[in-house]
Amino acid sequence: MVLNYIWVAFFVIAFLVALGKLLFLGDMDIFTQLVNATFDSSKNAFEISLGLTGILALWLGIMKIGEQSGMIGSLSHWLSPVFCRLFPDIPKGHPAMGSIFMNLSANMLGLDNAATPMGLKAMKELQELNPRKDTATNPMIMFLVINTSGLILIPVSIMVYRAQMGAAQPTDIFIPTLLTTTVSTFVGVAVVSISQRINLLCKPVLLLVGGIALFFSALILLFVRLGRDQMGAYSTLTANIILFSIILFFILWGVWKRTNVYDAFVEGAKDGFTTAVRIIPYLVAFLVGIAVFRASGAMNLLVDGIGIVVGWFGMDTSFVGALPTALMKSLSGSGANGLMIDAMNQYGADSFVGRMSCVVRGASDTTFYILAVYFGSVGVTRTRNAVTCGLLADLSGIVAGIIISYWFF
Repeated sequence: MVLNYIWVAFFVIAFLVALGKLLFLGDMDIFTQLVNATFDSSKNAFEISLGLTGILALWLGIMKIGEQSGMIGSLSHWLSPVFCRLFPDIPKGHPAMGSIFMNLSANMLGLDNAATPMGLKAMKELQELNPRKDTATNPMIMFLVINTSGLILIPVSIMVYRAQMGAAQPTDIFIPTLLTTTVSTFVGVAVVSISQRINLLCKPVLLLVGGIALFFSALILLFVRLGRDQMGAYSTLTANIILFSIILFFILWGVWKRTNVYDAFVEGAKDGFTTAVRIIPYLVAFLVGIAVFRASGAMNLLVDGIGIVVGWFGMDTSFVGALPTALMKSLSGSGANGLMIDAMNQYGADSFVGRMSCVVRGASDTTFYILAVYFGSVGVTRTRNAVTCGLLADLSGIVAGIIISYWFF
């Protein structure tokens, strides 16, 4: 129901803002812009889905090899001590555990092309355990909120954008972004755990958190010692090696287990096309809603309003220039990238606003896109509190990004 209200609100607010511009500012083109936005975003939704078809076929084929060879089952067994605490409703050793792990690992490494197919595979397996096919289950909500919180180790794409915009040190946002996205992830997991009454104060989870903290500390220490060119080169190289190694490992594991890897791959790849087609209506719905909200100027009014309120309390308003990026990232990844680049172009890549825009862009992922695609792929229409928990994680990421940016820059 929350998605329903938000979607309707996009159109109603866009219409009211556009009507106000027509009546009070005489903007005769505003409704033309709204209509054009609906057409362009509908086309964009189809092109996104079409572009996913090949990627989905590849990774669902690889996942099918892992499933038939027993590798996914082995991953599920290894991860059960921790994941059984986070996802208590998933039976021990269920294949969904392995798919969830692969998805989260790909996200953390910034392997977007691999993460989405693995996530859709996990959702399909979670749906098999769902007694009410139109309603999100507790494991689905936990899984998607972790996804929307966007935990990523190395924000390669953001650093590349900074380099292209002429930043003297494109990697200076690495540690602030890592700290910010960690905050949003922990808040998202905590909020879902409280709502689902999951006790996280147990030995396996505490050991995992401690291990992640040590790993992050070592990673931060390593990259602080690297220069700008080295960091970009090593991070990209590492990601590509890991990505290809995963593919090769799945294939070799299948051969070792005497699985017909070619037939298994083809069988899994067939699901890629049907999955891509199934998500088109959900993508069209939300991308159109987001497009009219932006085209009407409602986003600019919201940002300006926040700046005025903050100014009334006598607080520093320097961060307001980064708010468009912060607010847009929950709605559209490409839109947030565009606003981030625009902020660096307008204020300077090494300005406070330019850097903060990059930090808040990496704070979390595109909540509404993920919810629309993942839930849409399995036909879930009742999302329960998934949107609320995801947006709370987003909000914590924005607040943390602002505070940490003031701290660092």
